Amino acid sequence: MNRAAPEPKQNMGQPAPRLDARMKVTGEARYASDMPVAAPAYAFLLTSAIARGRITSLDTTDARAVPGVIDILTHENIGDLKEIKYSAAGGGASTSIQDLGPEIKHDGQIIAMTVADTFEAAREAAFRIKAAYDINQPSASFGDAGSSESKAKKKLPNAGDAEQVYTAAEVRLDATYGTPTQHHNPIELFTTTVLWDNGRVTVYEPSQFMWGTKNTLAERLGIKPDDVHAVSHFVGGAFGSKAQLTPRTGLVALAAKRTGRPVKLVATRDQGFTIATYRAETRHRIRIGAQQDGKITSFEHQGWEVTSRPDAYSVAGVEDSARLYGFGAVKTEVTLVHADRNTPGFMRSPPVVPYIYALESAMDELAVKLNIDPVELRRVNDSMKDATGKAWSSRSLMACYDAAAASFGWSKRKAEPGAMRDGDWLIGWGCATAVYPTHVGPATARVQLFSDGRARVQLAAHEIGTGVMTVVAQMAAERLGVPLEQVTVELGDSALPPVPVAGGSNQTASCCSVVMQACNAIRLKLDSGGAFASADQSAEAILRAKFQRLGASTIEEYAEFIPEAAQPNAITGLFSNPIDKLYKGQNTLVGGSRGEKLMYALGAEFVEVRVHAQTREIRVPRIVGAFAAGRIMNTRTARSQLMGGMIWGVSSALHEATEIDPRVARYVNDNLADYLVPVNADVQDIEVLLIPETDREVNPAGVKGIGELGNVGTAAAVANAVYHATGVRIRELPIRLEKLLTA
Repeated sequence: MNRAAPEPKQNMGQPAPRLDARMKVTGEARYASDMPVAAPAYAFLLTSAIARGRITSLDTTDARAVPGVIDILTHENIGDLKEIKYSAAGGGASTSIQDLGPEIKHDGQIIAMTVADTFEAAREAAFRIKAAYDINQPSASFGDAGSSESKAKKKLPNAGDAEQVYTAAEVRLDATYGTPTQHHNPIELFTTTVLWDNGRVTVYEPSQFMWGTKNTLAERLGIKPDDVHAVSHFVGGAFGSKAQLTPRTGLVALAAKRTGRPVKLVATRDQGFTIATYRAETRHRIRIGAQQDGKITSFEHQGWEVTSRPDAYSVAGVEDSARLYGFGAVKTEVTLVHADRNTPGFMRSPPVVPYIYALESAMDELAVKLNIDPVELRRVNDSMKDATGKAWSSRSLMACYDAAAASFGWSKRKAEPGAMRDGDWLIGWGCATAVYPTHVGPATARVQLFSDGRARVQLAAHEIGTGVMTVVAQMAAERLGVPLEQVTVELGDSALPPVPVAGGSNQTASCCSVVMQACNAIRLKLDSGGAFASADQSAEAILRAKFQRLGASTIEEYAEFIPEAAQPNAITGLFSNPIDKLYKGQNTLVGGSRGEKLMYALGAEFVEVRVHAQTREIRVPRIVGAFAAGRIMNTRTARSQLMGGMIWGVSSALHEATEIDPRVARYVNDNLADYLVPVNADVQDIEVLLIPETDREVNPAGVKGIGELGNVGTAAAVANAVYHATGVRIRELPIRLEKLLTA
């Protein structure tokens, strides 16, 4: 049961139904692979069966004999593709491993692509290619022979002498934690369709950054960006996996050029584990020094993250963990472990999911050491400034804790582990903080208002399932004073004005800010002739009269929004126009800890678990989450995002882990039968509370972003609840019954 809390009135948008809802439930919504093309050929990928070594031979004789086969791409004939620079910022290449060999650098690396008249023929041909390898012993993960280390090249927060303060602390905690490899597994597979027409390319591909796809594919093909048209009206799940250009896109484009036909590729589920990105496993060591009253005087957070051999991808979530509370002194460090793996990348709440799991687990352990209620420990260390002295733009953390605790019934909790029971079931209650940096980026939009009261908004935004089409329409309707049903939103097309990557929870803030700017300009034009009102005229009649006075039937405004922190100046180090960078497929996101103030959305999550006393089976009967994220544009879509996030948090805590065979550095459970995720039976009662908050400093729309907030604290809350139920502390995720049985 999903319970809806009473709707707060302050700074909360209307719960309007999603504009795309009917299209999606009726099948009218067209995803990338649904886009019709004439007489397409079909592609199928062949990926490596080893993680490290070299292709010694690739026999395609039998494959070419399959009826209907048109072409086969290998490392010997893709020289027309240009090597492009790896980019960890979204929009660029997802990996620097872009060739098809002969060097093999990770399991599942693409080594060939067949093209045929039918999908079945392309698949059969791929399976008939005979690859021979010279195999080298790979490194799979932490501690493996042959892996190497490097320090994260990021400026990390440090303040005071944390080691000395820790040594002198009255109470000390020193603990290690771990999170596993996880894969996005969006329902929509990784699909690409490309067609050429007189030297121009159209690509239908699920994308979180239309102009990034456009520019990066042009670079890969060695053509002008103006000759690439990227289309992605709807995305069937992405979670970060579709924010960059993977090697498959250039291959499909090259195949379409070579064959003179449109080419369609739909990668298989297991191929999606290796041809795109994932959340890498992490390890953490946290040391906390505190006074007997709970005040934390020292905080040290060391992180280790796995990445590929060539690419230094890191999430470095100490940037956020070290700022969450008023720590007296702080020391942080992040080490990358380079192994024979595909390059990791964004996955929902990339930095904070693993790092805040470690911090919030440690906070619970510290509360036990101090014999302090976990909520009160967070209250003692709640602060409007971090250890470096930087202030928060707004902070409603304890308001979230108070609201969620009251609804959950936290005051009835018995502190002693194992003290709460219902028959054979041990009951545990746990809590944790949710936090996500508020991002916003330069954006552009075109808005038209017609004399009959209709409005059209055009921007290359991305409907990845969050409801951006609806909230953009709500902003336009509000600012223009027209009914929501009169607003049309066009998005998902690189022919439209660019907006930032749909990542970092910036899309609502960025898109609504630029649409607000465009609509305000339209209102100024409408009202330029002075006041025009009449008690006996309808709003529609007044609008028509204003247009008649202007001698126009349409007013159109193109707007360019640049956040204050992204304005070109010597202080920020930005000397180029960020709008120019946006048109080149580059991001300039600001916010979070990067700026004069700390800008974050916050929340508090409370979880009840039940652990069977004999079998150690774990159940989560209820979750309560309270969240403060500035202005909420639409309470219906917001609640859905937060609810889905908490369910994903349960998944991280109890289910999800990509298993790796350490002997060969290959993924084992690369399918939805063995990669565990929650089902309806795993999630019963979820309550979402929206805490009113106003923050006029984050962006003109006052929006903080919620898409990546809900899943941050849940895993720690579950782990803390498991400890409360059993007295057993499991520090490495996921928590499964075998870990409790052997503890």
